[in-house]
Amino acid sequence: MSSEVVLVTGMSGAGRSTVAHVMEDLGWYVVDNLPPALLPNLCDLAASTVTKIAVVVDVRGRQFFDELNAALAELGERGIARRILFVDAADDVLVRRFEATRRPHPLQGSDRILDGITKERERLWEVRSLADLVIDSSAFNIHQLENKVEEIFQADGDADLRVNVLSFGYKYGIPVDADLVMDCRFIANPHWIPELRPLNGLDEPVSKNVLGSENTQEFLTRYQALFETMAVGFFAEGRKYLTLAIGCTGGKHRSVAIAQELAQRLNSKGPINGRTIIANSLHRDLGREI
Repeated sequence: MSSEVVLVTGMSGAGRSTVAHVMEDLGWYVVDNLPPALLPNLCDLAASTVTKIAVVVDVRGRQFFDELNAALAELGERGIARRILFVDAADDVLVRRFEATRRPHPLQGSDRILDGITKERERLWEVRSLADLVIDSSAFNIHQLENKVEEIFQADGDADLRVNVLSFGYKYGIPVDADLVMDCRFIANPHWIPELRPLNGLDEPVSKNVLGSENTQEFLTRYQALFETMAVGFFAEGRKYLTLAIGCTGGKHRSVAIAQELAQRLNSKGPINGRTIIANSLHRDLGREI
Protein backbone atom coordinates (compact mmCIF):
# COMPACT_ATOMS: atom_id res chain seq x y z
CA MET A 1 0.00 0.00 0.00
CA SER A 2 1.55 3.31 -1.07
CA SER A 3 1.03 6.46 0.95
CA GLU A 4 0.53 10.01 -0.22
CA VAL A 5 2.13 12.71 1.90
CA VAL A 6 1.03 16.33 2.12
CA LEU A 7 3.45 18.59 3.94
CA VAL A 8 1.55 21.46 5.59
CA THR A 9 3.76 24.44 6.32
CA GLY A 10 3.67 28.21 6.15
CA MET A 11 3.64 31.34 8.23
CA SER A 12 2.78 31.28 11.92
CA GLY A 13 -0.68 32.73 12.38
CA ALA A 14 -1.73 32.02 8.78
CA GLY A 15 -3.90 29.02 9.67
CA ARG A 16 -1.80 25.84 9.61
CA SER A 17 -3.68 24.36 12.57
CA THR A 18 -7.04 25.00 10.91
CA VAL A 19 -5.82 23.29 7.74
CA ALA A 20 -4.62 20.30 9.76
CA HIS A 21 -7.93 19.97 11.63
CA VAL A 22 -9.95 20.01 8.40
CA MET A 23 -7.71 17.41 6.76
CA GLU A 24 -8.05 15.19 9.83
CA ASP A 25 -11.84 15.46 9.55
CA LEU A 26 -11.54 14.45 5.89
CA GLY A 27 -9.76 11.23 6.85
CA TRP A 28 -6.11 12.19 6.65
CA TYR A 29 -3.69 10.90 9.28
CA VAL A 30 -2.28 14.15 10.68
CA VAL A 31 0.99 14.56 12.57
CA ASP A 32 1.80 17.98 14.01
CA ASN A 33 5.27 19.48 14.49
CA LEU A 34 7.16 16.40 13.33
CA PRO A 35 10.95 16.82 12.96
CA PRO A 36 11.46 16.63 9.17
CA ALA A 37 14.19 14.01 9.49
CA LEU A 38 11.52 11.58 10.74
CA LEU A 39 9.33 11.95 7.65
CA PRO A 40 10.72 8.85 5.84
CA ASN A 41 10.41 6.78 9.03
CA LEU A 42 6.79 7.89 9.46
CA CYS A 43 6.01 6.80 5.91
CA ASP A 44 7.60 3.39 6.58
CA LEU A 45 5.54 2.90 9.75
CA ALA A 46 2.29 3.97 8.13
CA ALA A 47 2.77 2.26 4.76
CA SER A 48 0.69 -0.83 5.59
CA THR A 49 -2.26 0.94 7.20
CA VAL A 50 -2.49 4.60 6.08
CA THR A 51 -2.77 5.95 2.53
CA LYS A 52 -3.12 9.68 3.24
CA ILE A 53 -0.67 11.40 5.60
CA ALA A 54 -0.58 15.12 6.41
CA VAL A 55 2.45 16.40 8.32
CA VAL A 56 2.62 19.88 9.83
CA VAL A 57 6.19 21.18 9.73
CA ASP A 58 7.18 24.71 10.68
CA VAL A 59 9.74 26.86 12.44
CA ARG A 60 8.62 25.61 15.85
CA GLY A 61 10.94 22.69 15.05
CA ARG A 62 13.87 25.10 15.48
CA GLN A 63 17.08 23.53 14.16
CA PHE A 64 15.17 20.41 13.08
CA PHE A 65 13.43 22.49 10.39
CA ASP A 66 16.75 22.80 8.56
CA GLU A 67 16.60 19.07 7.81
CA LEU A 68 13.51 19.48 5.62
CA ASN A 69 15.26 19.56 2.24
CA ALA A 70 17.13 16.34 2.92
CA ALA A 71 13.92 14.63 4.08
CA LEU A 72 12.05 15.71 0.94
CA ALA A 73 14.89 14.43 -1.24
CA GLU A 74 14.75 11.06 0.50
CA LEU A 75 11.01 10.80 -0.10
CA GLY A 76 11.65 11.45 -3.79
CA GLU A 77 14.33 8.79 -3.93
CA ARG A 78 11.89 6.29 -2.40
CA GLY A 79 9.20 7.17 -4.92
CA ILE A 80 6.81 8.42 -2.23
CA ALA A 81 4.31 10.92 -3.65
CA ARG A 82 4.49 14.15 -1.70
CA ARG A 83 3.00 17.61 -2.05
CA ILE A 84 3.66 20.83 -0.18
CA LEU A 85 0.83 23.07 0.99
CA PHE A 86 1.99 26.51 2.11
CA VAL A 87 -0.38 28.68 4.16
CA ASP A 88 0.39 32.39 3.94
CA ALA A 89 -1.04 35.77 4.88
CA ALA A 90 -0.01 39.41 4.55
CA ASP A 91 2.36 40.76 7.20
CA ASP A 92 -0.13 43.32 8.54
CA VAL A 93 -2.78 40.61 8.88
CA LEU A 94 -0.37 38.36 10.79
CA VAL A 95 0.57 41.22 13.13
CA ARG A 96 -3.11 41.87 13.91
CA ARG A 97 -3.74 38.18 14.58
CA PHE A 98 -0.83 37.92 17.00
CA GLU A 99 -1.90 41.12 18.75
CA ALA A 100 -5.46 39.79 19.08
CA THR A 101 -4.30 36.53 20.69
CA ARG A 102 -1.62 38.30 22.79
CA ARG A 103 0.85 35.56 21.96
CA PRO A 104 4.44 36.21 20.84
CA HIS A 105 5.67 35.15 17.43
CA PRO A 106 7.90 32.04 17.78
CA LEU A 107 10.89 33.90 16.28
CA GLN A 108 10.18 37.26 17.89
CA GLY A 109 12.40 37.00 20.94
CA SER A 110 12.77 40.45 22.50
CA ASP A 111 11.99 42.17 19.18
CA ARG A 112 8.70 43.27 17.61
CA ILE A 113 6.14 40.87 16.17
CA LEU A 114 6.97 42.15 12.69
CA ASP A 115 10.65 41.33 13.22
CA GLY A 116 9.70 37.72 14.00
CA ILE A 117 7.52 37.55 10.88
CA THR A 118 10.38 38.88 8.75
CA LYS A 119 12.78 36.26 10.14
CA GLU A 120 10.24 33.52 9.46
CA ARG A 121 9.72 34.63 5.84
CA GLU A 122 13.47 34.49 5.31
CA ARG A 123 13.62 30.93 6.64
CA LEU A 124 10.61 29.77 4.65
CA TRP A 125 11.29 31.35 1.25
CA GLU A 126 12.88 28.20 -0.19
CA VAL A 127 10.12 25.79 0.87
CA ARG A 128 7.52 28.30 -0.34
CA SER A 129 9.14 28.28 -3.78
CA LEU A 130 8.71 24.48 -3.82
CA ALA A 131 5.05 24.58 -2.79
CA ASP A 132 2.50 22.79 -4.96
CA LEU A 133 -0.30 24.88 -3.47
CA VAL A 134 -0.34 28.21 -1.65
CA ILE A 135 -3.39 29.34 0.32
CA ASP A 136 -3.56 33.04 1.15
CA SER A 137 -5.72 33.34 4.27
CA SER A 138 -5.45 37.14 4.54
CA ALA A 139 -9.07 37.78 3.65
CA PHE A 140 -10.48 34.60 5.25
CA ASN A 141 -12.13 34.07 8.59
CA ILE A 142 -11.69 30.61 10.10
CA HIS A 143 -14.86 29.24 8.50
CA GLN A 144 -13.89 30.49 5.04
CA LEU A 145 -10.47 28.90 5.40
CA GLU A 146 -12.09 25.62 6.44
CA ASN A 147 -14.34 25.74 3.37
CA LYS A 148 -11.35 26.44 1.13
CA VAL A 149 -9.43 23.42 2.43
CA GLU A 150 -12.49 21.18 2.16
CA GLU A 151 -13.01 22.32 -1.42
CA ILE A 152 -9.45 21.38 -2.30
CA PHE A 153 -9.14 18.00 -0.59
CA GLN A 154 -12.69 16.66 -0.55
CA ALA A 155 -12.77 16.30 -4.34
CA ASP A 156 -9.05 15.69 -4.61
CA GLY A 157 -9.36 12.56 -6.72
CA ASP A 158 -11.82 13.96 -9.26
CA ALA A 159 -9.26 15.59 -11.54
CA ASP A 160 -5.66 15.38 -12.66
CA LEU A 161 -5.42 19.18 -12.29
CA ARG A 162 -7.67 21.46 -10.25
CA VAL A 163 -7.64 25.10 -11.34
CA ASN A 164 -8.89 28.00 -9.26
CA VAL A 165 -9.66 30.97 -11.52
CA LEU A 166 -9.43 33.84 -9.05
CA SER A 167 -10.71 37.35 -9.76
CA PHE A 168 -9.11 40.21 -7.84
CA GLY A 169 -8.72 43.99 -7.75
CA TYR A 170 -5.29 45.48 -8.30
CA LYS A 171 -6.03 48.22 -5.79
CA TYR A 172 -6.12 45.52 -3.10
CA GLY A 173 -2.88 43.89 -4.21
CA ILE A 174 -1.94 40.86 -6.31
CA PRO A 175 -2.91 37.53 -4.66
CA VAL A 176 0.12 35.89 -3.07
CA ASP A 177 -1.17 32.44 -4.01
CA ALA A 178 -1.37 33.17 -7.75
CA ASP A 179 0.60 30.90 -10.10
CA LEU A 180 -0.31 32.96 -13.18
CA VAL A 181 -1.57 36.56 -13.27
CA MET A 182 -3.47 38.13 -16.16
CA ASP A 183 -4.54 41.78 -16.40
CA CYS A 184 -7.96 42.47 -17.95
CA ARG A 185 -7.94 46.24 -17.43
CA PHE A 186 -7.70 46.69 -21.21
CA ILE A 187 -11.46 45.92 -21.32
CA ALA A 188 -13.83 48.91 -21.15
CA ASN A 189 -14.86 49.40 -17.52
CA PRO A 190 -18.60 48.95 -16.75
CA HIS A 191 -18.02 51.15 -13.70
CA TRP A 192 -18.47 54.16 -15.95
CA ILE A 193 -21.92 53.06 -17.10
CA PRO A 194 -24.37 54.36 -14.45
CA GLU A 195 -26.85 51.48 -14.69
CA LEU A 196 -24.06 48.88 -14.44
CA ARG A 197 -22.00 50.50 -11.68
CA PRO A 198 -23.97 49.04 -8.72
CA LEU A 199 -23.98 45.55 -10.30
CA ASN A 200 -21.06 43.10 -10.51
CA GLY A 201 -19.62 40.57 -12.93
CA LEU A 202 -21.98 37.83 -11.78
CA ASP A 203 -24.95 39.87 -13.01
CA GLU A 204 -25.97 39.14 -16.59
CA PRO A 205 -25.99 42.77 -17.83
CA VAL A 206 -22.39 43.26 -16.67
CA SER A 207 -21.28 39.87 -17.97
CA LYS A 208 -22.77 40.58 -21.41
CA ASN A 209 -21.14 44.01 -21.47
CA VAL A 210 -17.68 42.66 -20.54
CA LEU A 211 -17.76 39.58 -22.78
CA GLY A 212 -19.08 41.65 -25.66
CA SER A 213 -16.36 44.29 -25.43
CA GLU A 214 -13.83 44.64 -28.24
CA ASN A 215 -11.10 41.97 -28.23
CA THR A 216 -12.51 40.16 -25.16
CA GLN A 217 -13.43 36.96 -26.99
CA GLU A 218 -10.06 36.89 -28.75
CA PHE A 219 -8.32 37.40 -25.40
CA LEU A 220 -10.24 34.50 -23.83
CA THR A 221 -9.57 32.18 -26.76
CA ARG A 222 -5.85 32.94 -26.84
CA TYR A 223 -5.42 32.75 -23.07
CA GLN A 224 -7.23 29.43 -22.93
CA ALA A 225 -5.00 28.07 -25.71
CA LEU A 226 -1.91 29.33 -23.88
CA PHE A 227 -3.01 27.69 -20.64
CA GLU A 228 -3.77 24.38 -22.36
CA THR A 229 -0.25 24.38 -23.82
CA MET A 230 1.21 25.03 -20.37
CA ALA A 231 -1.06 22.40 -18.79
CA VAL A 232 0.81 19.64 -20.63
CA GLY A 233 3.97 20.70 -18.78
CA PHE A 234 2.11 20.99 -15.47
CA PHE A 235 0.92 17.39 -15.87
CA ALA A 236 4.48 16.26 -16.54
CA GLU A 237 5.67 18.07 -13.39
CA GLY A 238 2.98 16.38 -11.29
CA ARG A 239 1.17 19.59 -10.42
CA LYS A 240 -2.27 19.00 -8.91
CA TYR A 241 -3.40 22.58 -8.23
CA LEU A 242 -3.06 25.93 -9.96
CA THR A 243 -4.41 29.40 -9.31
CA LEU A 244 -5.01 31.60 -12.34
CA ALA A 245 -5.52 35.18 -11.12
CA ILE A 246 -7.48 37.59 -13.30
CA GLY A 247 -7.25 41.23 -12.22
CA CYS A 248 -9.09 44.46 -12.92
CA THR A 249 -9.07 47.71 -10.95
CA GLY A 250 -11.50 46.86 -8.16
CA GLY A 251 -12.26 43.17 -8.63
CA LYS A 252 -15.97 43.82 -9.09
CA HIS A 253 -16.91 43.88 -12.78
CA ARG A 254 -14.43 42.83 -15.47
CA SER A 255 -12.27 40.30 -13.63
CA VAL A 256 -15.33 38.59 -12.13
CA ALA A 257 -17.02 38.16 -15.50
CA ILE A 258 -13.79 36.96 -17.14
CA ALA A 259 -13.04 34.49 -14.32
CA GLN A 260 -16.54 33.00 -14.60
CA GLU A 261 -16.26 32.62 -18.36
CA LEU A 262 -12.72 31.18 -18.31
CA ALA A 263 -13.63 28.57 -15.67
CA GLN A 264 -16.65 27.56 -17.73
CA ARG A 265 -14.53 27.22 -20.87
CA LEU A 266 -11.93 25.08 -19.12
CA ASN A 267 -14.63 22.79 -17.70
CA SER A 268 -16.32 22.34 -21.07
CA LYS A 269 -13.07 21.67 -22.94
CA GLY A 270 -12.75 18.03 -21.95
CA PRO A 271 -9.52 16.10 -21.26
CA ILE A 272 -6.18 17.46 -22.44
CA ASN A 273 -3.73 14.71 -23.40
CA GLY A 274 -6.07 12.32 -21.64
CA ARG A 275 -5.91 14.31 -18.39
CA THR A 276 -8.92 15.85 -16.67
CA ILE A 277 -9.09 19.48 -15.54
CA ILE A 278 -11.69 20.82 -13.11
CA ALA A 279 -11.90 24.60 -12.85
CA ASN A 280 -13.57 26.65 -10.14
CA SER A 281 -14.12 30.41 -10.12
CA LEU A 282 -13.45 32.39 -6.93
CA HIS A 283 -13.81 36.13 -6.37
CA ARG A 284 -11.47 37.50 -3.74
CA ASP A 285 -12.57 41.14 -3.67
CA LEU A 286 -16.21 40.94 -4.65
CA GLY A 287 -18.24 42.97 -2.15
CA ARG A 288 -15.14 44.60 -0.73
CA GLU A 289 -15.74 48.02 -2.28
CA ILE A 290 -16.97 50.71 0.08
